[in-house]
Amino acid sequence: MTATTDLITFITTDYAGITRGRSFPVADLKPGTAQSTGWVPANMSLTPFDLIADPNPWGSTGDLRLLGDEAARYRVDLPGAATPFDVMFADITDLDGTPWPLCPRGMLKAALDDLRAETGLNLLASFEHEFQLFGTGWDPAPAFSLRALRQADPYGPDLVAACQAAGLEPETYIAEYGRDQFEITLAPCAGVEAADRAVVLRELAREIALRRGWRASFAPKTAVDGVGNGVHIHYSLADNDGNPVSHDASAPGGVSQPMAAFTAGILRHMPALIAITAPSPISGLRLQPHNWSSSYTWFGDADREASLRICPVNRIGGRDPARAFNIEYRPADACAGPHLALAMLVRAGLEGLRADLPAPPLFSGDPALLTEAKRAALGLVRLPCTPDAALVALLADPVVCGWFDPLALETYVGMKRMEIALAGPVPDDAMCQRYAGIY
Repeated sequence: MTATTDLITFITTDYAGITRGRSFPVADLKPGTAQSTGWVPANMSLTPFDLIADPNPWGSTGDLRLLGDEAARYRVDLPGAATPFDVMFADITDLDGTPWPLCPRGMLKAALDDLRAETGLNLLASFEHEFQLFGTGWDPAPAFSLRALRQADPYGPDLVAACQAAGLEPETYIAEYGRDQFEITLAPCAGVEAADRAVVLRELAREIALRRGWRASFAPKTAVDGVGNGVHIHYSLADNDGNPVSHDASAPGGVSQPMAAFTAGILRHMPALIAITAPSPISGLRLQPHNWSSSYTWFGDADREASLRICPVNRIGGRDPARAFNIEYRPADACAGPHLALAMLVRAGLEGLRADLPAPPLFSGDPALLTEAKRAALGLVRLPCTPDAALVALLADPVVCGWFDPLALETYVGMKRMEIALAGPVPDDAMCQRYAGIY
């Protein structure tokens, strides 16, 4: 029998939201040294369909490095796997180790550094994922039911155990509204680590399903009339001593002024952000009214139709609401890379803090029943729900465009336009299934 060599993979999640990388023997890993492996600039122009956008700024020239981050290694022994799941997040750099300005993880690090330097604030975040399992052969089970959880056994326990072993701090695992749909939540942590954890969670969920002959999909829609799979990004703010600063019991919705300004910045730029956080040709199928998703630039208190939702806080037993207080960004899905999406939210929030924006109006109801003037007064703007409209909104917002290096913006827009062309003109069930196989 041939001996197996354990490999470690240096990984990066690109503008298409796909995690890619290069592997080498674990025995060659040298702790405490700057260790890297080669990479190619044109990889950032890869579409989800594994075709490089044409044209793109890179062509066949150029070389980069994936510089491993020892503090971001995730190793887990998975049931049924011949070798450990062993990955290390890497930052994309030039050959001399200088940060490459197009690296999504580097963009998030820079945004968080600017937030801290300018305001003394730090971001805590968590990505809440919904996904579906295919090929299980199970009978339909009621939504949210014990039967739905038990018939999937031991998938859920194995996934939670893998998340625990990887240090992801899983909190809850539930059977969701759709058939064979599940949701898993993780504890909040510092911004870069939160995005790292989101990537690892997706890969673990997929691999554990694969070992059973199933397929786990995080695609925003796996059928046009089917249930949607969202990625809700929860965020809060803390000072440099770790004290929470998001909650003010005397303010509307309990939102402190720093949190209000941060959130107002996100709301102001949300139409442009959709091209980053809900970026695929099928993403807009989720962003429809009355779907418990997001359809307008809407700030709501515990309202699941809102695009930014103040999450209710458990006060049982006299718990301090400030510790758990957070806001949830809902118009996001797994076609977005977690690092790039969170980087853009941080940049938008920082703009709100710079301008000391007031808290957005809280709204609950149906925006479609309001007059256009009333919607305008409340800041309720319909979100773009096609990829072309999302790109138009992105390019029409010079502030958001300015958060990208010019080559990064050119690369991102070029990749998305190629993806749109490859996907086809009409989002139908076939397109949804195509994305379900990728994400």
